[in-house]
Amino acid sequence: MADMQDRKAACPPDFLDDLATDLQSGIDATALEHYGPEAFRRWKTLPAMGRVPKADGVGRLTGACGDTIEISLTIDAEKIVTCGFFSDGCGASQVCASVAVELAVGQDLESAYDITDTDILALLPGFPADEAHCAFLAAEALRAALADAARRAPA
Repeated sequence: MADMQDRKAACPPDFLDDLATDLQSGIDATALEHYGPEAFRRWKTLPAMGRVPKADGVGRLTGACGDTIEISLTIDAEKIVTCGFFSDGCGASQVCASVAVELAVGQDLESAYDITDTDILALLPGFPADEAHCAFLAAEALRAALADAARRAPA
């Protein structure tokens, strides 16, 4: 026990903070190299992450990889006004969901329904091919949210 206290006392005061910073820098460098600069930038910010309160439609899908993407949206005058997402999946799923909702906001319902994985990937140059299924999952979650909104809409 005393030996452990001696080692702790010998560590500089900022040792753990410096270690965490170094670890995060390594993770960031690896992610930037693997996903490309645009996906990396989006992963670090994810502005639309979060569920939309009082959503008109919610679509939630789980892919074969186990990642779940949930997209919620509000509609006014047949246009998507707000859109958000939640994902318990990897960074690739989160980035693709973020792009899907970005593409959907301001669109009429038919145009939003036509957003595909190809449209999402077009905004993510250098995105790894082995993660492209995340874009498909995001596009399908968006369609599920639109279908839910259509079911909820008064006749």
